[in-house]
Amino acid sequence: DRGKRQTVRLGGAPVRVGGGGGSPGGSQIALTAVSGGHFVTQGSINGRTVDFMVDTGATSIAMSADEAKRIGVKYENGQRVQASTANGVTTAYVVTLAKVRIQDVEVYNVGAVVIPSGMQHILLGNTFLSRFQMRRDNDQLTLTKRF
Repeated sequence: DRGKRQTVRLGGAPVRVGGGGGSPGGSQIALTAVSGGHFVTQGSINGRTVDFMVDTGATSIAMSADEAKRIGVKYENGQRVQASTANGVTTAYVVTLAKVRIQDVEVYNVGAVVIPSGMQHILLGNTFLSRFQMRRDNDQLTLTKRF
């Protein structure tokens, strides 16, 4: 184990995450599924706290415009694209996030899209996930950084 285990709550459902806000430089993220089988965790984008939900079907990290504004992501100057979402096709803005952190693992210069409509969580898509080897064992998901 790389650190202490602690239980946090997101929306009333317990989420166990390995490691506690240690210093950056780690290489492994351990997540436990919440009810419904989703993997959600708290992390940060550019130093601002956010809630993520792992989405292996998402091309990139995706967030709502409201969330982008809250955490200081200036998306208005990003490239405008058409994005397919669960609710259909919409205009989105492509941006690069300087730093994405989960537990003690940091990844730099990560592509993301900002979508006008609201989303409960920021989707943790493949622009982040592709930098890791993923291993799922029942309700456990381990992401190990590729070197």
